[in-house]
Amino acid sequence: MTRRLRSGELTDRDRASLRELFDDAWPAEEDRFNAEDWDHTFGGVHILVRDEVGGIVSHASVVPRELRTGDVVLNTGYVEGVATRTTHRHRGLGTAVMRAAGEHIDATYAFGALGTGVHAFYEQLGWRTWRGPTAVRTDEGEIPTPDEDGFVMVRFTPTTPAGLDLEATISCDQRPGDAW
Repeated sequence: MTRRLRSGELTDRDRASLRELFDDAWPAEEDRFNAEDWDHTFGGVHILVRDEVGGIVSHASVVPRELRTGDVVLNTGYVEGVATRTTHRHRGLGTAVMRAAGEHIDATYAFGALGTGVHAFYEQLGWRTWRGPTAVRTDEGEIPTPDEDGFVMVRFTPTTPAGLDLEATISCDQRPGDAW
């Protein structure tokens, strides 16, 4: 049902289909999937479900990021661009792409992370809310991102360092657009 492709393996048709999917999933102007969100979605692995004519109807990508908590550096698979076409929702497709994304993270990274306001969906798939404060690392140092506190969810993998404190500060690398 799901297919995994690296960003470089996506065709022009795939990219156009993804753009249509994201426009369908986030139609409101204030929620629009913007150019920076688009850029964040690439550079890793895409988990896809296609319809009968090859269009992408469900998607999640996993991109590499470096998160830190205390002195621990976490090689992280960060999930971006999770969406299912409105016409294909409630069929288990989002669950399927996120299960495949989780399997990829478990096999490839020490840690998984994502930002969401829909915690119940991800909790059923083994994700946990990071309860501590969030921050972004910049040239000026670590800057708190209190608006993101409680928004970040994480996935422990077989190679996650033991004893991580879910109440500690977690930081991400700086990037254009949303840090988390």
